[in-house]
Amino acid sequence: MTAAREPRTLLGVDVGGTKIAAGVVSADGALTATLVRPTPAAQGRTAVLDAIAATVRELPGWDGAEGLGIGTGGVVDRDRGVVRSANALLPGWAGTRLNEELSARLGLPVAADNDANVFALAEQTYGAGAGCASALYVSVGTGIGGGLVTGGRLLRGAHWTAGEFGHIAVPEAAGRPCNCGRKGHLEAVASGPAITARFRELAGDADVYDLRTVAALADSDTSAEAARTALAEGAGALGRALAGLVNTMDPERVVIGGGVASIGAPFWAPLTETFAAELLPGPAGVRPVPAALGPRAAVIGAAALLWEHRAADDTKDEDRA
Repeated sequence: MTAAREPRTLLGVDVGGTKIAAGVVSADGALTATLVRPTPAAQGRTAVLDAIAATVRELPGWDGAEGLGIGTGGVVDRDRGVVRSANALLPGWAGTRLNEELSARLGLPVAADNDANVFALAEQTYGAGAGCASALYVSVGTGIGGGLVTGGRLLRGAHWTAGEFGHIAVPEAAGRPCNCGRKGHLEAVASGPAITARFRELAGDADVYDLRTVAALADSDTSAEAARTALAEGAGALGRALAGLVNTMDPERVVIGGGVASIGAPFWAPLTETFAAELLPGPAGVRPVPAALGPRAAVIGAAALLWEHRAADDTKDEDRA
């Protein structure tokens, strides 16, 4: 058996189309320092990589950290740290060798994964799923993604697309375009932009683009029916889809986070109602719970990729001993 290593701080970075969020994370998951900088997405991958490295160098004690974890949109080969596919928010991002490029710039070990996976990893390690051997994690925002933990391990899948729950086909989204370029997927009816678009369609109001405005209108005298219908359709579709996953996978817990989930009762009420109605007798007592870490999850989960790597290495060392 190898001697236990002293815990050291880690660095986490969340890379989006508009901003780069970076932070220093302690061994117990506390976020001790943070920075947010704009993403120069339009300038291409090299500019984005340089901006990530520059942001990390601004963090206190960055060069003494154990390593750097990166969470980013797109499908990411977790083993090699390569972006296999990405959307238009980061032009030219597909094919980027994150581990190799950032390790060369910073001289640190680097691990990279999909942003929904790092959300799941953060909540599994430090948040609402801590202590669960199996859990389903869903992040609902501009898109819908998540992760499935079984046996205490986050599944990635044979092609790195495990947890792409937003691309489950649902009848409520029939004919509606999804961000992936196909039609009829859950993301096309239950994501934040999809719900607001449905509200505009129902209310004939082209000026509302913020989901919180839609949620507020659900309790007002103006466009209340359209707001409630749009929210119920989106949340209901999500609830039914998640119930199907629970019936199939039987996790201990279902954790939901992201900007859409944070709007409160106008979303949670129809979600939990439709979710409960579809469950089989075995998991009938399961109910979705809110994520615990909020916007901190992306950076904390990115850093936790290194703890995940280290735990795997320690297990291998013990097996060899």
